[in-house]
Amino acid sequence: MSWFALALVLVAALLHAAWNVAAKKAGGNHHFVLMGAVLIVLLWAPLGLWVAWEAVPRWGATEWGLIVASALVHLVYFNVLLKGYRVSDLTVVYPVARGTGPLLSSVGAMLLLAETPSLWSLVGLAMVVGGIWLIAGGLALWQKAHDPAQRARVMAGLGWGGLTGVMIAGYTLIDGYAVKVVLISPILVDYLGNAARIPFMLPSVWRDRAGFVAAWRAQWRYALLMAAISPLAYVLVLYAIQLAPLSHVAPAREVSMLFAALIGGRLLGEADRGARLAGAALMAAGVVALAAG
Repeated sequence: MSWFALALVLVAALLHAAWNVAAKKAGGNHHFVLMGAVLIVLLWAPLGLWVAWEAVPRWGATEWGLIVASALVHLVYFNVLLKGYRVSDLTVVYPVARGTGPLLSSVGAMLLLAETPSLWSLVGLAMVVGGIWLIAGGLALWQKAHDPAQRARVMAGLGWGGLTGVMIAGYTLIDGYAVKVVLISPILVDYLGNAARIPFMLPSVWRDRAGFVAAWRAQWRYALLMAAISPLAYVLVLYAIQLAPLSHVAPAREVSMLFAALIGGRLLGEADRGARLAGAALMAAGVVALAAG
């Protein structure tokens, strides 16, 4: 991975951690997902429509199929992520999700995109995943799991975090194929993907209009923050995928756990800072190894 691609990934990781903390604080559900998608479409319309003006008229079934597939997987991703945040802690759900995702993404990239990992890449991947495990609490996770007062919360976080990771791997492979093979603009993958999600969410929100209004009043600031920075975070990742192997970019972006640990520790009052710092150091070393690979 080039250093420029790595720089894109690191900036994206900081932005990604920031909007996830906002989503955790919002405590939202499917109403929050719709708020975010609508605000993204409105805020980023000038750029999205400008890029789409020349590209979209030349699209066929393949391009639109990838956009819709990405939209649906992202829709499931956001809902299971927010469910995890409602029933468990950020420092359980987020690292499990971000650890499962790159593993599956990298394996998928090797199988579907014919990417061959180097030894350094494999070492880096192992270090990143190991660092995420330490940030999540390491052996303390299992100690908590045996505490009757915390078992249900931790196990729920592991389950929803793992399912989120599966969704991360899914949309990473779909979008990676879209930008690397089909050569769709990363801006359009994100912007039109958000627009395509809206029709699928409207029926359930329409049935609970009063709930949506109440959620809007309580959570619109968090949704606006997410809409402002989450597209930029993901577009930077997609541009990095165009410049470097997906099997390198997918795990490297998990350095966002370093930022989430630091931000979450201060804003959410979460503890275990020693394990998080050790995990962050291991992750940093893993990212360097990925860049060398």
